[in-house]
Amino acid sequence: MTPEELKAYRKSFPSKADVLAQTPDPAVRQMLVRMEALGVDTVFDRFDAQGTQCGYGLEGTCCRMCNMGPCTINHRSPRGVCGADADVVVARNILRWIAAGVASHGARGREVLLALKAAAEGRADLPIRGADKTRAVARAFGIFDEAKSVEALAGEIADILLADMSRAVPGPHRTLEAMAPPERVAVWKALDIIPVGAYHEVFEALHRTGVGTDGDWENLMRQLLRCGLTFAWNSVVGSAIAMDILYGPPRRDRVSANLGSLDADTVNIAIHGHSPVMSSAIVEVAEEPEFVERARAAGARGIRFYGICCSGLSALYRHGGVSPLANAVGAELVLGTGALDLWVADVQDIYPGIMDVARCFHTRVVTTSDSCRLPGAIHIGFDHDHANLAEAKTLARRIVGLAIDNFPARQAAKVFVPRVAVEAEIGFSAENVAAAFGGLPALLEALRSGRIRGIVNLVGCNNPKVLYEKTICDVADALLAADVAILTNGCASFPLLKLGYCNADARHKAGAGLCGLLEAHDLPPVWHMGECLDNARASGLFRALADLAGQPLKALPFAFSSPEWSNEKGVGASLGFRLLGIPSYHCLPPPIGGSAAVSRFFYEDTEALLGAAMVVERDPLKLARRIIDDMDVRRCGVDWAVIRFPIFGNED
Repeated sequence: MTPEELKAYRKSFPSKADVLAQTPDPAVRQMLVRMEALGVDTVFDRFDAQGTQCGYGLEGTCCRMCNMGPCTINHRSPRGVCGADADVVVARNILRWIAAGVASHGARGREVLLALKAAAEGRADLPIRGADKTRAVARAFGIFDEAKSVEALAGEIADILLADMSRAVPGPHRTLEAMAPPERVAVWKALDIIPVGAYHEVFEALHRTGVGTDGDWENLMRQLLRCGLTFAWNSVVGSAIAMDILYGPPRRDRVSANLGSLDADTVNIAIHGHSPVMSSAIVEVAEEPEFVERARAAGARGIRFYGICCSGLSALYRHGGVSPLANAVGAELVLGTGALDLWVADVQDIYPGIMDVARCFHTRVVTTSDSCRLPGAIHIGFDHDHANLAEAKTLARRIVGLAIDNFPARQAAKVFVPRVAVEAEIGFSAENVAAAFGGLPALLEALRSGRIRGIVNLVGCNNPKVLYEKTICDVADALLAADVAILTNGCASFPLLKLGYCNADARHKAGAGLCGLLEAHDLPPVWHMGECLDNARASGLFRALADLAGQPLKALPFAFSSPEWSNEKGVGASLGFRLLGIPSYHCLPPPIGGSAAVSRFFYEDTEALLGAAMVVERDPLKLARRIIDDMDVRRCGVDWAVIRFPIFGNED
């Protein structure tokens, strides 16, 4: 950015007052007003308190890799003490970000892989519910044998996925070779970016960005692409495979969403984080007669669960009666209702600030992972070696018992629940979306004819640098009006769940072509596909349609958009889709503006290398317009119908 652009960017961030005035969710507004009246800080107060953010940090030109610095790169000091210029400093910083993203999704994925292996070997009381998925993956890996039991196949799959994650001696990356489109594999081999394995590429990324090692920004970007591949095929696809084998594939269901779903007469437990192993055990043991009776004896009508962030989404997909309430940024607002008896936190997107809010009410917080400890929380979870995975249900019983014991301590005078709730349909997958249309060919024909203009995977985390959740809704409204079908998962899906987009009543938001199809097949306008790992479902649907059309992914009207992205995993997710040839669209730039070369690589060069670029447009309506225009260009390229009509106001 130019100095003027950077100045304007820093002044564009919304304040808490802006969120209060413009949030699309009345429950968020009510809770912000209540928290302010109680004198309890939230994410939005702390964001305001930060004031003007560091320009060097926003641009990625601050280097803290060694103790000779920190060095800031500017026109007065164009090189750091070691001689690194802006291109190298920015490249190092963004490479470390994506390496952290690989580790984040990979670490919690490893927990599921270890649980799958323990279940397959009979070391853990976990039934393998995804028998069909097990057989399908075994066939893809070339290990299927009718004589082998589901457990034996699942064990072999777990070993393959773990080997691809932890490989040190170079060898075939079996997940990528079995699951990725051959056209893409050829592109990646030509670029020399096929990864050795997740651990190795993160190891290598940290090595290259250390003191006095790699000083070539282009070479650093090649390593970034390797990390992007291992993020997609180890941390995401490998983990998603293990989850579907262990817990079974998703099923379509209806749930109540938003804060009005909270029941003041039940023991209320929030599930927050990203790992399904402990949260699934907790939901299951709460159905045991012993705990049902204990809850009633404590004066409650029963036990209910509520979803915060991705553990909540994973739980609601695989267990009935879990209501999604908020993403990570909104977690403190949920705590502020005073209606939660226990808050169970595992890993990632769990802000330390939740402890300050929990202390203001009666809510106990339990952490379940050695990777995520919070001062003041009770720790009941897996050890560092995951040696006690087999004890998941025993630990879960202790956790549910704590919630029941804490129920009588709830103070009715402190409970405030906005009466805002809506029914949402969840549980979509590539398989049941195709089935809803009567088969994949019918869905492809709807795309080819233009009744569905394109499909976008609208996902990502949230960020107070844009208007909380309104940005997501504005993009969704514009896309639906232009007949673009929307898939969603993860934190960005919460406003779409809470505000009715995942309900058939919202079909009126779609253009005539898409609306007619939705009505004919009894579908909501937004198809909810689960937690953030379930980006793999979206890419699976894109791949299936591209194969049926006989076209490479880069030729078809598909898009990835994370308007509000805020963490390292967001860089990995967007890069993972661009590596497939699917462009990514955002309302916030990554911190790379201090290097023209690295910015050009992200925004432009990946178009030539991979067939997909990154687009950043601060205005959500302009971002949607760009997505639609790019889809139309792709439609023209494959001679599919292009139907142009006004989308925004008085547009010609």
